[in-house]
Amino acid sequence: MMRVVFMGTPDFAVAVLRRLVEDGWDISAAYTQPDKPKNRGMKLVPTPVKEYALTKKIPVYQPESCRDEAVLAELRALEPDVIVVAAYGKLLPQALLDIPRKAIINVHSSVLPQYRGAAPINWAVLNGDQETGVTIQYMAAELDAGDILLIKKTPVSPEEDAGQLYGRLAELGGEAASEALALLERGEATRTPQTYGPQYQYASMLSREMSPLDWSRPAQRLANQVRGLIPWPCATTDVAGTRWKVFRAHVGGGTGEMPGTVLSADQAGIAVACGDGKSLVITELQADGGKRMAAADYLRGHPVRLSK
Repeated sequence: MMRVVFMGTPDFAVAVLRRLVEDGWDISAAYTQPDKPKNRGMKLVPTPVKEYALTKKIPVYQPESCRDEAVLAELRALEPDVIVVAAYGKLLPQALLDIPRKAIINVHSSVLPQYRGAAPINWAVLNGDQETGVTIQYMAAELDAGDILLIKKTPVSPEEDAGQLYGRLAELGGEAASEALALLERGEATRTPQTYGPQYQYASMLSREMSPLDWSRPAQRLANQVRGLIPWPCATTDVAGTRWKVFRAHVGGGTGEMPGTVLSADQAGIAVACGDGKSLVITELQADGGKRMAAADYLRGHPVRLSK
């Protein structure tokens, strides 16, 4: 049985690690980010990977930097055959990439070479992609540029937001990582070099500047924006004099009104005219200082004046 070292930090990585454990792989150590202070008391909070690894009695390492020679020596002493990386959160130096006997592989949540970068799941939804997936790639010094070992694809539902897709791709990533380890163990793993051209998009980090809904845009684009910015930073709008975060919305019927016109506000939601002659119906929102709720519930206490 190969000796495997795992490197990851958030919930996405936990799903991958859990699958490897359930499939019986020998996880000799888990590397994750250091505990970080949170909330008002600034109490140190362990990463999700650390919490899970400790329940399985997997030794946990939390180096501040993977470039420290003492950290590299510690990892070499573990004598890993394979290192599996899933959302670790830091670039890894070449000295670390050279340590495992067989390979160091990364679980990336897109079908490479599309969406190299920090937010591949969100950009797949923002762009309205009907299909995405996970790629197991051999790690290279350049971000997400390593050769491809295998790819698993999955359809994206028109109603699925980035948070929901995140959970599904995490599970698919665990399945793919376990399959990749089996291929490496049998000596059957292949390599497919990536090519990256102008037809492929880089998945840049999200920002709050992406949040405001521009009603001059097509309704479907705005619906994708709402879905793609879940759970952060969320789409926002100032319709009816109040700033809302928008959590759920869908394309409604046609209209001849100017973009931004509030067409209706009732049990079906709040319909707003968009730039392509269609409407966007907001069905779930959160007003500043308020709670996330169905638009119909919000309207009971906060009537919205129609602007048409």
